[in-house]
Amino acid sequence: MADTETCILIADDHPLVRGALREAVAGVAPGAEVIETGEFDGVAETLGRRGDLDLVLLDLTMPGVQGFSGLMYLRAQYPGTPVIVVSGNEDRGVIRRCIEFGASGYIPKSVNVETMRGAIRAVLDGGAWTPPDVDLTTPPDRETSDIVRRLGSLTPQQVRVLMMLSEGLLNKQIAYELSVSEATVKAHVSAILQKLGVESRTQAVIAASKIAAGQWTPQLA
Repeated sequence: MADTETCILIADDHPLVRGALREAVAGVAPGAEVIETGEFDGVAETLGRRGDLDLVLLDLTMPGVQGFSGLMYLRAQYPGTPVIVVSGNEDRGVIRRCIEFGASGYIPKSVNVETMRGAIRAVLDGGAWTPPDVDLTTPPDRETSDIVRRLGSLTPQQVRVLMMLSEGLLNKQIAYELSVSEATVKAHVSAILQKLGVESRTQAVIAASKIAAGQWTPQLA
C-alpha cells in the first residue's frame, strides 16, 4: 500500500494528543490522508461517508462515547477496519479487554511519539501492538469470554441501539435517530434482552452502562 493511498482517522478530544498522533502518523506514512475528530459522532459520520479507512486511532472516552462501547460499535459496524485504542488508562486488565473486544492495538498516552510510530506501523502492516509488559497469552476467563460471545452476537444495529439505551434515550428517540419505526426499535430491544440474558429494559440499560465501563458480570448459564 502506498502512503498516498493511506487514510487514517484520529479520534480524540484532546488537541495535544491529536497533534502527537498526527506527528506519529507522518513518520510512518508521510503521504497519508489524516482525518481528525474530537467526538464520536465524527467517527461514525466519517466511517459512514468513507468506509475505506486503513486505521482508526480511537480514544476510549470522548464526547458521545465512554468505555468500551465505542470500540464495540466500530468492531460490529466496521469489522474490516483496524482500530488502535489510544488511552490514558494503563490498567493491564483494560488493555486485555480491548484486545479481546477486537482492537488491533493499544497505545497508552504516556508513551513517546517514536513508540506510537512503532505501534501504528505494526498495525498498518497487518499485525498488532500492545505495551511489551502486557501478557496476552493467558486465555480470557469465563466471564470475559461470555461477554465477548454475547456482544459478538449483536447485529451492528443492535449495538447502536444498546449504546443509545445506555444514554437513556426512549424508543421513539432511538427510532428518530436511526430513521426506523418504533416497532423496529422494540424488536431490537427484545433481541438485545435475550442476547444479553436480561429480563427488562432497565436491566438492559444497567448492563449497557456496565459494559461500557467494563464492569458487567453477566448471568452465566
